[in-house]
Amino acid sequence: MIVVRVTAQTIALAADSQPGRVVRTLVALGDSTTVGIGDPVAGGRWRGFGPILQQALGERGQVRLANLSYTGARMADVRRKQLSQALRLRPQAVVLVVGMNDTLRSDFDPVQLHDDLDAIVGELMAAGAVVVTARYHDHAKVFQLPGALRRVLRSRIDELNRITDTVTARHGSQVLDLDAMPGAYERTAWSADRLHPSEYGHRMLAQGFAEKLRAGGCAVPHEVVMECSGGVPIKPIHIVLWMIFKGIPWLFRRGSDLLPYAARIIVRDWIYGGPAPVGSHRPKLRVVRDRRR
Repeated sequence: MIVVRVTAQTIALAADSQPGRVVRTLVALGDSTTVGIGDPVAGGRWRGFGPILQQALGERGQVRLANLSYTGARMADVRRKQLSQALRLRPQAVVLVVGMNDTLRSDFDPVQLHDDLDAIVGELMAAGAVVVTARYHDHAKVFQLPGALRRVLRSRIDELNRITDTVTARHGSQVLDLDAMPGAYERTAWSADRLHPSEYGHRMLAQGFAEKLRAGGCAVPHEVVMECSGGVPIKPIHIVLWMIFKGIPWLFRRGSDLLPYAARIIVRDWIYGGPAPVGSHRPKLRVVRDRRR
C-alpha cells in the first residue's frame, strides 16, 4: 500500500502550479458595497464579496485579505486614505468598488473623479497589482426614485461609467460591467434596502471579479461558491424596519442634496413640453482631461 503524505508545503506548491500569477494578498477598496453591507453574518458583522473571492484565490490561510473600505467613502477618500494603505501591502490583486456616493452628492465633479480614479488605478498597477474596477448598473431599475431624480442619477452614472472606461482603457486594467452581469436586476440579487447586494448578489460580484482577475493573469484555482450559506436570513420585518428607519430618511437626504439639479431638469422639461432633446437636459460639465502618462 502506498501512503501519500499531504503537507502544507504540498498544498502551497499545488497552488503555485496553477496557471497564472498566484495571489498572496488581495486588497478590497471602496465604499459600503465593499464593506459587505447587505450580507450580514452572525455577530452583527458584514461579510460581502471579499471573503468569498478570497476563498476562490487559494486554500485557507494562503491568501491574505485586507479590506480597507468603509461606509460612505467617495472616490477622493479612496485616493487620499485607502490607496496609501493598499500600496504598503504590496498586493498582487486589488478590487475597487466606489463612485456611487459621488453621484448622489450636489458637488459631483467629473473632472476630479477622473483624476482621482486615474491616480488610484495608475499607482496600483505601477506597483505591480492586477486591478479590477466596476462599471455601474442603472440603480433606478432596482430602487424606485421620482422621475427627475431618476434621470439625474442615470446621467451621473453614465458620466461615471465613461470616466471608468477612459481610465481602464488607458492603463489596461480590468473592469466588471455590472449592468451586463447576468441576474443583476433580479430581486434575489439585492438586499432589503435595494441599494446593496444580498448575499447572493455579493456572490455574483465575487464570481465576476474572479473572472476578471483570471483575465488579468491571476491564478484562480477554485470556483466561487454560489450557494448561499453562513449568512443571516432576511425576514419581511427587516424590510419594513429598514424602510422606516433607513430607506425614507435616505431618500429625503439624497433628494434634498440633488434637488437643485433635479429642479433644472423639471424646468427644462416644462420648457420643451417633455424630455429635453438629447444633450440639452444636463448642465454643462467640464470636459474630462485626458492626462496620459
